[in-house]
Amino acid sequence: MPKLSRQHLLMLVFLTLVWGSNWPVMKMGVSGYPPLTFRTWCLLFGWPVIGLVLWRMKVPFYVPRAQWRELFSLAFFNMFMWYGLVIVALASLSSGRAAILGYTMPIFSALWGVLFFHTPLRLRGWLGVASAALAALLLLWHEVSALSGHPLGVLLMLLAAASWGYGTQRMRHTTATVATLTLAFWMTGLTTLVMCGLSWVFEPMPWAMPSERVWWAIAYNAVCVFGFAQPAWLILARNLPPLASTLSVMFIPVLGAFSGAWWLGEQLHWQDMLAVVLIVLAIASVLWPAREAVRQT
Repeated sequence: MPKLSRQHLLMLVFLTLVWGSNWPVMKMGVSGYPPLTFRTWCLLFGWPVIGLVLWRMKVPFYVPRAQWRELFSLAFFNMFMWYGLVIVALASLSSGRAAILGYTMPIFSALWGVLFFHTPLRLRGWLGVASAALAALLLLWHEVSALSGHPLGVLLMLLAAASWGYGTQRMRHTTATVATLTLAFWMTGLTTLVMCGLSWVFEPMPWAMPSERVWWAIAYNAVCVFGFAQPAWLILARNLPPLASTLSVMFIPVLGAFSGAWWLGEQLHWQDMLAVVLIVLAIASVLWPAREAVRQT
């Protein structure tokens, strides 16, 4: 089992707070505003933030040409699919339940690891995956009838989760030799170009000027999500085993559901509380030190 450093733990807490609270923020941003255009604005302002971080930390921007193909592949599975599909699906789903569907990602990641990367999954790992799956079902308990009326939104969220799960495995097994922050910068830049193209094709000009509320959501995503949370996640995904990194962020859909209930009035039930217990079990199953490791310390 992986041993989390203090830096990794702080990253996980930060990711949970930022990504979890971002679901209702995004829901407010796309309510009455074109979703792809909203995402494009977020990326256009977020990409320079990552560049500023690289410049401040003196991390090189250069990526050897031999690694461009690997860079594009990582960007496709980790960002193109996820950010494009999620923002479109969110327009037809509640913010909390969209978060839950999106964070079925650890289940897909575990399956892709076994199928394509020959990653052994021990009993504790299967316990974590099963607990996460049951927690997701409980969180969706009262939404099944509502979700059945939005099959496209559900399908897009599941495709996004499956792609992100595979991308997490690819990130862990990447052959790229450059710094993770450098990868994050260029992956975000490529995603910005893709979102610009998609918004131009599917949401033609002229772009409407965002309202004050939408601008606030754009600023939050640009600085907190794309500027800091996304690079932090890529660092965790590259340095921790995929199952540990994916299950360790399972509190994000819980926070998404609870923050949606607080900000947007979305209803909570007893199943949500039980899901919290199961998610704690899932996280503990992959992050709690093994008995042998405890004896050695």
